[in-house]
Amino acid sequence: MLCRFRQQIFSDACLNLRIACATVGLPGKKFFWGKTISSPAFLFFANPLTLLEQTSGVARAILGLLLLLSIFSWALILQKFAQLGGMDRKTERFLRMFRGGRGLSDPNTLRAGVGSSPLVAVYAAGYRELEAQMNGANPRAGGRLKNADAVGVEMQVAASEEVRRLEKGMSSLATIASVSPFIGLFGTVWGVMDAFAGLGEAGAASLRAVAPGIAEALVTTAAGLFAAIPALIAYNHCLHGIRGLASRMSDFAAEFVAKIETIYSA
Repeated sequence: MLCRFRQQIFSDACLNLRIACATVGLPGKKFFWGKTISSPAFLFFANPLTLLEQTSGVARAILGLLLLLSIFSWALILQKFAQLGGMDRKTERFLRMFRGGRGLSDPNTLRAGVGSSPLVAVYAAGYRELEAQMNGANPRAGGRLKNADAVGVEMQVAASEEVRRLEKGMSSLATIASVSPFIGLFGTVWGVMDAFAGLGEAGAASLRAVAPGIAEALVTTAAGLFAAIPALIAYNHCLHGIRGLASRMSDFAAEFVAKIETIYSA
């Protein structure tokens, strides 16, 4: 008896699912093919406002929160792309200018020729320490180096500051990428609870009773992924670029120290 009841529930649900998937509402139009259509086709033809009307207050609050997180993450993504865009090209130009001269160029000259590159700030920190060791004299005029390790330490400190500046906002991207799917999952769980509650109130196994809860669950899940995936991709991309710049700044500090030892220690 129980098995027959389960088979009847499954049969009715499948039949109603075919009808629901085949009937898609658009503003002023309705299509009926008499067969099941795929989920991407349903999402393509379905009116988002219709899906939103089927959601409860909790699901709308979740969708609003995910929308705010998505807007905030896209603002961070655009900011990071603008900040890191062209950084490799500027770094290469700076290294060519630094290695092309025999002596040391003025930091302002390099900054004017290269632009806002983290290596310029690292170079300026080492140049200032070198000036301090020469009692304020111009390093390009010659002199004697007192402590090359102190110059290297100042450059490493400046490099760490530049890395912290570049990493600003990265934790927010990581948080959005990791939290958004779970917020959407909460909406999914709530939708399933709604679906079972509707099934109990209807007193019959009908897709009409559970369809709003299922649609609500699917919409919140999709919204969570929509907010999380771009944030995760941008986080990994930007993190790779920042790590590359940190490595190049560390290597440049060692190269700068070796160069000044050669020039001023002789």
